[in-house]
Amino acid sequence: MPNIKSAIKRVKVSKKKNLRNRMIKSGVKTAVKKYEADVNAEKLSGAFAALDKAVSKGVIHKNVANRKKARLSKKLAAQ
Repeated sequence: MPNIKSAIKRVKVSKKKNLRNRMIKSGVKTAVKKYEADVNAEKLSGAFAALDKAVSKGVIHKNVANRKKARLSKKLAAQ
């Protein structure tokens, strides 16, 4: 455990941010899995919303989200 006051704060802040980031990433994974289990346009929009939210929060990079969205759209088009 750090002794310096600012280092103690950084540990607290990083734990809080790590928890938030994990929750958002988990939400994205859940939305994508729900879509892959039942491929339809409604689930696709839910997955897109989760990805866009993660990008706006700075959890994932926009290019990663766009790549995932393209792959999900490809699955819908293949049906």
